[in-house]
Amino acid sequence: MARENTNGLYLSVPSFFKCPISMDVMKSPVSLCTGVTYDRASIQKWLDSGHNTCPATMQVLQSTDVVPNLTLRRLIRVWSDSYLLRPESHASFNNHFALESLKKLISSEQTQNLSLGTLSSIVNFTKLSVENRESLAKIDGFVPLMARIFKISNEIEVIELVIIVLDLISPEKGVKEQLIRLNSDDASLSSFSVVLQRGGLEARISAARVLESLAAFDNESRRIIADQSILLKELYHLTNSEADQTAVEAGLAALIAVSTSRQTKKEIVRLGIVRTAGKILSGTENSVTVIEKVMKILEMVSTCTEGRTAISEDENCVSAVVKRLMKVSPAVTEHGIGVIWSLCYMSRDRTAQESAMRNNGLTKVLLVMQSNCSGTVRQMCGQLVKVFRVNSKSCLASYETRTTHITPY
Repeated sequence: MARENTNGLYLSVPSFFKCPISMDVMKSPVSLCTGVTYDRASIQKWLDSGHNTCPATMQVLQSTDVVPNLTLRRLIRVWSDSYLLRPESHASFNNHFALESLKKLISSEQTQNLSLGTLSSIVNFTKLSVENRESLAKIDGFVPLMARIFKISNEIEVIELVIIVLDLISPEKGVKEQLIRLNSDDASLSSFSVVLQRGGLEARISAARVLESLAAFDNESRRIIADQSILLKELYHLTNSEADQTAVEAGLAALIAVSTSRQTKKEIVRLGIVRTAGKILSGTENSVTVIEKVMKILEMVSTCTEGRTAISEDENCVSAVVKRLMKVSPAVTEHGIGVIWSLCYMSRDRTAQESAMRNNGLTKVLLVMQSNCSGTVRQMCGQLVKVFRVNSKSCLASYETRTTHITPY
């Protein structure tokens, strides 16, 4: 049965949630000795008027005592928390009413964990629109409450829902500052680890995004996150989610944000990021944004010896980088030149030089020089051209030396 309240919100109320007397949702359900449950106010009014029978069955009451139906009260509370804020359940949805209901729910539960029903409602409400996210972020105490629940809860379902909400509202003004103050300790990092290890894919993606957001916003947060090897490992695992481009992108973005120190770069190289990057670049189903982030992270790790060695030793990586030049986006081209420059010019890695030359590297670099690239990239291209031309002449000289001793027929 559906009915409309004064705010224009249509609710489908389960029949056993309604008082048999008032036909409204029960606020304080109590049961008579006959086993029938009523709202306390309605049944008390009936009894006070002199009746000694059960209104629903008309049985004579052996006792007029009433017993609170705690189970039904909890069910009504969960239904109310989740249903009132679930827009897809209504013929029409009043955002103002939902927001006011949400404020009351949060205010009434400030000292305890929010129920799963309430958290599900918040997730649904947050996903509905940018305006809803802005409104939530402005509610006094909302972000601290979410952060506190995230740190202290030991229920994976609760932690997952909270991190999804935090991910959705993190771009809003003031949210990152509050999260940094509230989530810079071991307890919160432990919760991130739990989500990344045991959570569903949506929650893992959200966890990676929040970590990226914190690391990009604050240097100290970046250092704290980078020092957690388990977080780096789980973020790396996310980059191997072949079936989900969003997960790969989220993992790569987080690793880029935290991998600014040489030690962190060494660690993600050890985990296998170069091998994964080469595999992604060699594939055909990856989005432009994923390719851009792969090139970016390769450029970052190519600034350390371990990264350059790993790239040079990966038989697919250098060739895949060269092949992607001028084919994807300006960002991919510039990051790719940075990778090749680090290996072929700065380190003079012979293996990398030969691999680049085999894949028409000289022509590709010359094309980049003629494009609308930055001055820095153009300078790197010029230095690479010199290296490749020297190698080209060396190869030609070697060929001529070998052929001068061949006697013609």
